[in-house]
Amino acid sequence: IHNVFHVSMLRRYRSDPSHVISVEEIVIQPNLTYEEEPIKILAREVKELRNKIIPLVKILWRHHNTEEATWESEETMRQQFPQLFTSCKF
Repeated sequence: IHNVFHVSMLRRYRSDPSHVISVEEIVIQPNLTYEEEPIKILAREVKELRNKIIPLVKILWRHHNTEEATWESEETMRQQFPQLFTSCKF
């Protein structure tokens, strides 16, 4: 079984104003990069290895959805973004 479909199954698209997605402006630097900024901490977790315990935090980034939040080392995030932990309620 192949995940394909026949062209006869397609229907004509009807324009709908609710399908328009508003886009936030991202400032692109001359070298074609941009700065990611964390918005808030969504969750905490402790990763236990054999002889090491690593505290992790789930970070929500600006211009990204909740599904795209990433797990980062708490120590690294405290060094780079200390303002996140001043208002943290964990």
